[in-house]
Amino acid sequence: MAVGFRFRDYVPDEHPDQGFESLFNIFMQLVTITSGDVGEALSWLNELDKQYGLTNDEYGMGNFIDDLKKKGYIDENEQQRGELKITPKTEQKIRKSALEEIFGKLKKSSTGNHRTPHTGQGDEQSTDLREFRFGDSLEQIQMSESIRNAQLNHGMEGDDFMLTEGDLEVRENEHKSQTSTVLMIDISHSMILYGEDRITPAKKVAMALAELVKQKYPKDSLDVIVFGNDAWQIEVKDLPYLQVGPYHTNTVAGLELAMDLLRKRKTPNKQIFMITDGKPTCLKEAGGYYKNSFGLDRKVVNRTLNLAAAARRVKIPITTFMITSDPYLQKFVEEFTEVNQGKAYYSGLKGLGQLVFEDYKKNRRKSL
Repeated sequence: MAVGFRFRDYVPDEHPDQGFESLFNIFMQLVTITSGDVGEALSWLNELDKQYGLTNDEYGMGNFIDDLKKKGYIDENEQQRGELKITPKTEQKIRKSALEEIFGKLKKSSTGNHRTPHTGQGDEQSTDLREFRFGDSLEQIQMSESIRNAQLNHGMEGDDFMLTEGDLEVRENEHKSQTSTVLMIDISHSMILYGEDRITPAKKVAMALAELVKQKYPKDSLDVIVFGNDAWQIEVKDLPYLQVGPYHTNTVAGLELAMDLLRKRKTPNKQIFMITDGKPTCLKEAGGYYKNSFGLDRKVVNRTLNLAAAARRVKIPITTFMITSDPYLQKFVEEFTEVNQGKAYYSGLKGLGQLVFEDYKKNRRKSL
């Protein structure tokens, strides 16, 4: 019987969702820029509607707001009556959108997935076959291939069947290492100065990296910390609401917290990613804060370099993503990177996400 396809007339949906989807994509960008402020995001969306005619007589802004509520993307804030807030569903959607925007659509794979060049007894089988060697586990022996080899090598005459060590074939296993990463985000005031919004791209990268780890490397851990005058850990769900404060740059506090978090992780591979646009300008001392924004303060720099060396001694590489190309700061970053034997990128904002993604993927070594 022939198998084929039957075609029929296409009948478009009587209630297309294009009006909502087109507005929703813009809304998602705006609510990220406004740090989760739904009211401000909708105000900006209204202004864009006036300028570019995003709505029409069939689907207006009021319809869009109603749909946001019906679909569970926004809700009324119980603490502040009448004020709208985004929901956990929207928080997750923002992370997925950031992942697709920066890294492209990725399919979920098996756990671990940081491949190393070591072969032998690992934690996931590859497609490669080889001869049996002493020390291979019984689970690695491929019985079908081994029996076929025995038939070819010794024949199957009568009731005699011979299987020797030379007939055995095993499937290679690949070692896969788990990685613990701490992502440090600079939230000092300079991240929104000079007419450039640097914190929004940093947030998007953090959300995309968090979603990447969840989808592709679920056994890996990712901790996110922010640093200004002080440093503190934040949850992934808090990233859309992240804002810049009137802070200096206490890189020392950020590195100290990052190393404390990594000490608690039992994984063999540990690393720190630091997204910043400026030099360290602040320390916390017993009497308060020591601050100096004018030039590279030797006291602050030396403390920062000491931590870079301490991280190197415990095999924690630090990758610095400088989202500015200021030649004045490159000398410090180069010295910091040399002391730690880590990496440094001077990326600007446009290529930041791809750099973080590629560097994360390249961490495939097995710690000794």
